[in-house]
Amino acid sequence: MENSTSHSISHSSLTEQEHIAVNEAINALKAKQGALLPVLHHIQGALNYVPPSSVPVIARGLNLSDADVHGVISFYHEFRHTPPGAHVIQICRAESCQSMGSRSLEQHACSRLGIEYHQTTRDNNFTLEPVYCLGNCMNSPAVRVDDQIYGDMTDEEFDLLLNGLLTQVIEVKAP
Repeated sequence: MENSTSHSISHSSLTEQEHIAVNEAINALKAKQGALLPVLHHIQGALNYVPPSSVPVIARGLNLSDADVHGVISFYHEFRHTPPGAHVIQICRAESCQSMGSRSLEQHACSRLGIEYHQTTRDNNFTLEPVYCLGNCMNSPAVRVDDQIYGDMTDEEFDLLLNGLLTQVIEVKAP
């Protein structure tokens, strides 16, 4: 009886969309060997983050402890605990990009956005994340914004990129 009470508490703290995404991932992948990482990736792919309240649901669905699930989520920095901003900016930290100035670019980006890595701006427009290779070494330093990779990034190019994202036309449809 205690177990079913804890289940309804976990479920009630998830939104309907989160509940659907979590259960879909578990049901689709639980038979897979080492299903936890694929389940977490599936959830993050659907929601853009892994809700902390999903941990007990995932644990029960995969017959793991809450600590096992939480440990994996906290070990891999790519898993987000909160929804990201409208645009996710990743700055490459691989050796090639570092040798071509990515550390300076990181400082500029943090200063311009007013946040550090793994944070989101107050207006929820941008989330800043490190990444350890974008496969664009020939054009270092590289940045990925959402799914688009930009090479030969300078502070000035970064500012232009941000300004462009902030001034994108929003289509408004009349009622």
